[in-house]
Amino acid sequence: RWGAADGQAPVRISALMARLTAENLQRARQLIALYPQTRSALIPILHVLQEQDGWLTPDGMAHVAELVDVDPAEVYGTASFYDMLFTHPVGRHLVSICTNLACMLNGGVELLEHAEKLLGVPAGGTTPDGAFTLEAVECIAFCGAAPCLAVNWRFFCSVYNDDFDRTAEHSD
Repeated sequence: RWGAADGQAPVRISALMARLTAENLQRARQLIALYPQTRSALIPILHVLQEQDGWLTPDGMAHVAELVDVDPAEVYGTASFYDMLFTHPVGRHLVSICTNLACMLNGGVELLEHAEKLLGVPAGGTTPDGAFTLEAVECIAFCGAAPCLAVNWRFFCSVYNDDFDRTAEHSD
């Protein structure tokens, strides 16, 4: 964590409350041990944190910064660069619908519009109950079986409106 004392330059505060659970802190230390430079474990540890909390909380990112010995701003800069890392809360079910060319030509845009209507939120939104976050993504690498989507990183291909309806019904 960083703080300023009496208007002076920010100073590092080392008494940081652990944000990773004991088990995940152990996983983080094992990841750090895999790399010759501690900071190289940054992205893998961010995945562990996101798996734990569902998104990258400010306190969690500060804890990761301390673990890999970088500034919290560098952790946030890295996290905000990658689409698969979330620096804001997301729903329990992250629905990612491909709108790239192959999916678009095979109904991906219509599938996204249907999902928006069914869930009642636009792409980029989260349902009021926090159950679903809907996002449009560029490609999830199932072009031969378009249109495709992913729910919590589990991939489905040849998905049409009725398939989506069944998937959404069985998500909770």
